[in-house]
Amino acid sequence: MASIANDLAMVLSTARTPGEYYATGACAIPLPRLEVNGVGPIALPLLPTQAGQLIGVAERAPYGRGEETLVDTEVRRTWQISAERVLIEGHNWTRTLSAIVARAAAGLGVTDAVVPALYKLLVYDQGSFFVGHRDTEKAPGMFATLIIALPSVHTGGELVIRHKGREVLLDLRCQDPSEAAFAAFYADCVHEVLPVTSGCRLALVYNLLRKGRGRLPEPPSYDTEQARLAALLQRWAASKQSPNDTSPEKLVYPLEHAYTPAELSFLALKGPDAAAAAVLTAAAQRSGCDLHVALLTIHESGSAEYTGYSGSRWRGRADEEDEEEFEIGEVCDRSPTLSNWGRPDGSQAAFGVFPFDNAELCPSDALDDMEPDEQYFQEATGNEGASFERTYRRAALVLWPQQRRLAVFNQAGLAVTLPYLSELTRRWAQSGEDHESPLWREAHELSGHMLSTWPRVIRHFQQAEQSERASLLALLARLKDTARIEAFLVDIIAAGIYGRSDNEALLRALLLLPAVRAGEWIERIIAANVAISLGACADLLARSARLAVLEGLLADAGIALVQALPGNPKQIIRPENAWQRESVDVGTVADLVTALYRIDANLAERAVDHMLAWPDTYGLDDLILPAIRRLTESKEIHKHVAVERLRTACLEHLRARVAQALEPPSDWARAAVLGCRCRRCNELRQFLLNAGQKTWIFKAAEFDRSHVLTSVQRDGCDVDCVTDRRGRPYSLVCTKNQASYDKRAKQRKQDLEDMSRLA
Repeated sequence: MASIANDLAMVLSTARTPGEYYATGACAIPLPRLEVNGVGPIALPLLPTQAGQLIGVAERAPYGRGEETLVDTEVRRTWQISAERVLIEGHNWTRTLSAIVARAAAGLGVTDAVVPALYKLLVYDQGSFFVGHRDTEKAPGMFATLIIALPSVHTGGELVIRHKGREVLLDLRCQDPSEAAFAAFYADCVHEVLPVTSGCRLALVYNLLRKGRGRLPEPPSYDTEQARLAALLQRWAASKQSPNDTSPEKLVYPLEHAYTPAELSFLALKGPDAAAAAVLTAAAQRSGCDLHVALLTIHESGSAEYTGYSGSRWRGRADEEDEEEFEIGEVCDRSPTLSNWGRPDGSQAAFGVFPFDNAELCPSDALDDMEPDEQYFQEATGNEGASFERTYRRAALVLWPQQRRLAVFNQAGLAVTLPYLSELTRRWAQSGEDHESPLWREAHELSGHMLSTWPRVIRHFQQAEQSERASLLALLARLKDTARIEAFLVDIIAAGIYGRSDNEALLRALLLLPAVRAGEWIERIIAANVAISLGACADLLARSARLAVLEGLLADAGIALVQALPGNPKQIIRPENAWQRESVDVGTVADLVTALYRIDANLAERAVDHMLAWPDTYGLDDLILPAIRRLTESKEIHKHVAVERLRTACLEHLRARVAQALEPPSDWARAAVLGCRCRRCNELRQFLLNAGQKTWIFKAAEFDRSHVLTSVQRDGCDVDCVTDRRGRPYSLVCTKNQASYDKRAKQRKQDLEDMSRLA
């Protein structure tokens, strides 16, 4: 099936003439001046009184049987008034009739000139009808019949048209009295008028005549092409059942004419596009494929090169004088998408934006000669070179096997599939049905496609992806789809694609499994992720330890977490993993102790031993003390041995710091520990050590002033700096403060409060 795309395009290329066995539509009409001999002017919409008057001057409409013309109200019950007795005038009627005839001819696929000849004015009162029949040739060159339903109030009277096993029912009533509906059909079509159930139906009947000699027009017939396409699509759909299939999931057939997004629909297609759509619609129905029309868009951007002088603005293709100033360099980014979906019945489909690739194009080189709709160049700015952006737009027919619909949806990515899966889940939950229901099976199938293409690459910024993982886990839990839950755990979570925000949904999903199995998974997830997601693993273990159903099942998970705790901060970390590792935070310490207390007291003390052994990694001020503040608020855990040891360590640390002398500075001498020993910083150092100097004015060039200011800020000097912009060069005014003392005083106050709380 590797050539399915080219084979389909080849067959469709033979369908160039659009048209059907019937055409229909409606249009606004300036009401014509209608007169009937014996009645006079007729008001439109038709009044009941005048309907009676028309019937009074009309005759029963006959029907033909072979060479005979008969009147039989069991076959045809209709009133007719001959064309000679009907006068239609009006300033715009000729133009309106011409427009209707043109639309009818186009719908029938007729390209020759067509002349309308008024045949009858028909009046259908209540109970009127006409059984199925074919029209006879009433004038030389007649090939079709045109019916214009004039404004009138009635129900029933629908027109049924049949041709080669196909049938359509047309209701020619218009709600707006300023509109008229029309229908045209080839003369060899069987048609009937269903009974009028109330009111009165008023219609003009025209014979459509072809000018000139030659063969009369016939309905376009692509039976052979439809059969070939249907067989081709059936083989394609069957091949998708094979696990070794490499054919595209969907096919994209670009159309010839340009359409705006607002007008894009099957009903707006013209010429060869309409012909291809008609043939493909029939073939798709026979082969079990879904067909849509969509807007194909390709956006490209990249580098550009100068070919002449340019200004500093964006240029479009319309700027002819600037066209030669740039030329396309390298295409760096290309985004091919499908959007603005429409169904064959003219309705819209809210599918969102789908990607496509060249393997899905019919034929594969369909877009090779396409010209961009928009193209812009931008001159070089700063470190950026000249660049370009361009956009291509075409309408396209898109189809896929119905059985692969969810696989195609999955190509659109999580922005489409997650909302769709959510809607399926909601509908299934509301239905109250079991896991054998079609809704559940559809959700199960879609989630399988989603897992098969889920991103396996760990990226630096994964917040959006974490949200998507949690969303999918939550939906799988609502569906109680344990098979998909475990597949997600194997392929995604245990493979290192995991974060803290997954834990709530993850635990909800795990609790659908047997308790022992859930405990095994928690240990496996922690072992796989703790090296780079320590905080997330500690949070998961703390959440799990609170659940009675998992009591006694988390020892292995706790051991895995403790064994992976970071120690020596100087330990070498491989550069490729360094960015992935989480630094230890307060929440991690609190979660760790809380979880281990509930799981195994000895394991909790082992973790405390490790943390106290590496104070550079587990700083008392930065981590342990804030964590103890949290833990001591819990009445359940605050007296546990592990917590008590951390509390004692913090108290000893605080008491030692409080015991240090604390006095405000007695003169202007300040600490002068500077990391730089240049000439400028030596002047700063002398100023800092001078007990009698409060202010230093450093008059120098900007580079020197900036260097001194950087040293003050970097080394934490007790100095406020302000730039005096009077005179040249400017001056940096440095004034000593007692920031170090104020900081220690604030720390002393906090230490005393913490000692009181912990004691």
